[in-house]
Amino acid sequence: MKRFGLDATDIRILSAMQQHGPLSKTRLAEIVSISPTPCWARLDRLKAAGFIKGYHSDIALGQVGDFVQVYVTVSLTHHRTADFDRFEAFVKAHDEFTECIATGGGMDYVLKVICPSLALFQTLMQSMQDAEIGVDRYMTYIATRSVKTSRPNLAKLAAHAGR
Repeated sequence: MKRFGLDATDIRILSAMQQHGPLSKTRLAEIVSISPTPCWARLDRLKAAGFIKGYHSDIALGQVGDFVQVYVTVSLTHHRTADFDRFEAFVKAHDEFTECIATGGGMDYVLKVICPSLALFQTLMQSMQDAEIGVDRYMTYIATRSVKTSRPNLAKLAAHAGR
């Protein structure tokens, strides 16, 4: 696949979209400091190339209600493609798993789980064990407070990627 070259203006557009979400043509052009028509053409090109995966709102869950946030590390018994596929299908089928990353090293996965209560979290973990999807062991870490949640600094990352 051909690598898509990004220049400083493309990075400014992506950064603005990341920080503000969807913007009007005029407002995006103002933030990026270029005229609206070329700005919009660049945005269309970035979208077509797959740089923008979607838009979302950052909801303050604490305002909605009390929830339990738990991080779970998982190690599978076996490491065949079918074992990973079975585990990942289970995770994708349950909305409580809000993030899942595959890792190298001692654990195979790190999961972020959001549930209405610890009891329902435990029920979810029991259903994972009962599903016989090859979980060898898991460790849970209950989040007590969020210290930092942010998006990566695209300009800084892009500067280092070009080296």
